[in-house]
Amino acid sequence: MKTEGKHTSIQGPQLALILLLSLILWHQPAKAKESFTSSVKHPEWSRNLSIYEVNLRQYTPEGTFKAFEHHLPRLKELGIGILWFMPIHPIGEQNRKGTLGSYYSVRDYLAVNPEFGTMEDFKALVKRAHNLGMVVILDWVANHTAWDNPLAREHPEWYARDSTGQFVPPVPDWHDVIDLNYDNLELREYMIRAMKFWVTEADVDGFRCDVAGMVPMEFWNKARAELEKIKPVFMLAEDESPAFHERAFDMSYGWELNRLMSDIVNGKKAAADLRAYFEKNAKNYPRDSYRMYFTSNHDENSWNGTEFERLKDAARSFAVLVSTIPGMPLIYSGQEIGLNKRLRFFDKDTIEWHDSDFTRFYETLLSLKTSNEALWNGDAGGDMRIVPTSNDSCCFAFQRIKGDKQVFVLLNLLNADQSITLNNKLPTGDFKDIFSSEKISFSPNATLQMKPWEYRVFER
Repeated sequence: MKTEGKHTSIQGPQLALILLLSLILWHQPAKAKESFTSSVKHPEWSRNLSIYEVNLRQYTPEGTFKAFEHHLPRLKELGIGILWFMPIHPIGEQNRKGTLGSYYSVRDYLAVNPEFGTMEDFKALVKRAHNLGMVVILDWVANHTAWDNPLAREHPEWYARDSTGQFVPPVPDWHDVIDLNYDNLELREYMIRAMKFWVTEADVDGFRCDVAGMVPMEFWNKARAELEKIKPVFMLAEDESPAFHERAFDMSYGWELNRLMSDIVNGKKAAADLRAYFEKNAKNYPRDSYRMYFTSNHDENSWNGTEFERLKDAARSFAVLVSTIPGMPLIYSGQEIGLNKRLRFFDKDTIEWHDSDFTRFYETLLSLKTSNEALWNGDAGGDMRIVPTSNDSCCFAFQRIKGDKQVFVLLNLLNADQSITLNNKLPTGDFKDIFSSEKISFSPNATLQMKPWEYRVFER
């Protein structure tokens, strides 16, 4: 949140308008929401994909593009479709945090961090990913720059100032960066040109936009339109407001669900609260919107703890949930081996890769996501149909159906054994448990015995 300086996205009448819009979007009844539509046209290749966040610095001992490239076949086999690279730009040295600094302190928007390799190395990486059938999006930091970004010297009028005329961080704790002022139209044009550079020169397929809500919506709308003139792109907003889906973004963050999962584990909420969440989500977002769901990402891992710290023994159950609900699942670097370590953010802290049954676990989930049309993204997938059980306070069951494709998910979200009876709206036909390959047919008043935090996923 902005604390000082002039910034059109967080001060004045525009802020009031944005807040009013957000309030309206979140609280209108379902019938009124039918008029909320989106003009965003998703790239066709995005319809059945999952996304993977690459922490390049920590990925290998070398921390380079070339070293990471060797992991591409493994990630393809895992079932990854979109590779999201945390910022790859040179990092500011003035007021740097830690020994290596923050990825999000950008010193040059048109270059790569020499610690990661060269521009040619990155282009080769993108080309290899494309050859394997994956796409690449870049983390884009439009809201602020490093103190020693040459733009601060060449175009000081592009920056926000405090009452004494000094550059200011967007947030006091972000003392390694300074805030940009999007009242300046020349800044907007420069930033769009910089984004287009990466699409034309490196053939990237879109952007994950850092703190998108701190930059004016008008900028994002124009940026998307300009990028689409080059090729279809995929845009992910680090924001949760439905308004981001109207013209600029394919996908937004599912933070509220992430918090709800932690609350369920800690006994503050129950499985029944999931139903209310998904009903609200269906009302407030355009039907073809993509939501990104996760049990970890770079912020959660480094600052709030690993998924095992936050979700404890329920980590796998909630990974199943985020991989099967309407939306796109995110896998963070190392999750596919059950990484139980907070990665340091400003210093070198290499992931130690090893064999793990988590790999097969995620391969199974992502393969289902890719192959079963019921789980595809947006309109391409099936609606969620919640199935009542004998104990909805601790159990969450739902179907997703698209044509003759069905997926049925049953979760015990309590740290206790449960005998669960399916009351009505039963899945029909013969199903296969995707993890055990067990065949099952559901009959009226069918009862299943489930262990604490157990998950079952059935496919037809």
